[in-house]
Amino acid sequence: MRTRTVLGLRATALAAALTLALAAGPLAAPALAESAPATAYVAGPDAKALRAAITGLPNADATAALVRVGGKGPDWHGSAGVRDLASGRAADPDGRFRAGSTTKVVTAAVVLQLAAEGDVDLGRPVREYLPDLIPAAYEGVTVRQLLDHTSGIPAPDLPGDTFEEVYAHRFDLHTAREMVASATAKEPEFAPGTGQHYLNIGYTVLEVLIEQVTGQSYEREAARRIFGPLGMRDTYLPGSDPEIRGPHNHGYQAVPRADGTTELRDVTVWGTTDTGAAGSMISTTADLERLLTALFRGRVVPEPQLTEMFTLPAGVPGATMSAGLQRHVTADGTELWGKSGGRWGYNTIVVGTRDLSRTLVYSVNSTDAKGYDMNPVAGRIIEAAFRR
Repeated sequence: MRTRTVLGLRATALAAALTLALAAGPLAAPALAESAPATAYVAGPDAKALRAAITGLPNADATAALVRVGGKGPDWHGSAGVRDLASGRAADPDGRFRAGSTTKVVTAAVVLQLAAEGDVDLGRPVREYLPDLIPAAYEGVTVRQLLDHTSGIPAPDLPGDTFEEVYAHRFDLHTAREMVASATAKEPEFAPGTGQHYLNIGYTVLEVLIEQVTGQSYEREAARRIFGPLGMRDTYLPGSDPEIRGPHNHGYQAVPRADGTTELRDVTVWGTTDTGAAGSMISTTADLERLLTALFRGRVVPEPQLTEMFTLPAGVPGATMSAGLQRHVTADGTELWGKSGGRWGYNTIVVGTRDLSRTLVYSVNSTDAKGYDMNPVAGRIIEAAFRR
């Protein structure tokens, strides 16, 4: 059994690569967080650059891409690639996909709603809500620290080191409580509130917390509080079902063969009980765009709880993650807030300016969606979407 901290490392690397791409191209240096915010976007996106960014799919980097850019001026929607390699049919622009860690935006929103209703205190130790699950070694961890990845709780143990080993366990069933118990049996990575390490585990604890406080399943609360009210009809949490229900584009992973060639293995059917409230959501670009705009307009989480989503933890060097979102600053000083996600075969992003003058949602069927580097197709989309 290995500790799946590599997933946190990959997410951190993806975030760093995203910042690099948002800094205006693959050779640009990341902008300083202290840069003054640039003025809002006042015109529509560069349609020609966006079309060029997804031209030529499928290729070695991705088999499909679905893109929506909104804000000031006309919106831009585009798709490229194939629904599946066997048929070669054009990618479904409305297809569902695995949205990965963008699920955390929904989970954070549910917790913040509960805080607004007085059922959860963000500054209260989570052990007071879950005394039978959280051991004394983590008695100082607060709900807020779970939300912004400053808890110091390490990752749980999950099987597999190589892709083939992980693939062999793709249908394993996990429970949130089992994973929390595995993680909290270890020593803390750091004292709560003194560092930030992006991992799924904080949101796995929050899944249990939501169920404890509401007396309902996490899936029901997400549907009742978020998906239903926002009209996200193509979004759902699959539970133990490894399939993607409804129209969808297949995901593939590039796997080296012994003879030096590469197999593009279909990884569409894959269980997600290892991520749950941290990364199991299935959605569409239209639904995620609806979530992003409603959230930023204050229609999902009320003030003052919404401020938590746009506030970085104080006194934590290098922190970029807030409650459910991540902050990026482009080379021209534009501040962006959003969330990326990756499941085998699928990379997703929801990101925009705070004033919604420019937003981007994409699903890229990356052939190395869990890789350390930014997917080239995704990088081109980001650069084109935020070009002035």
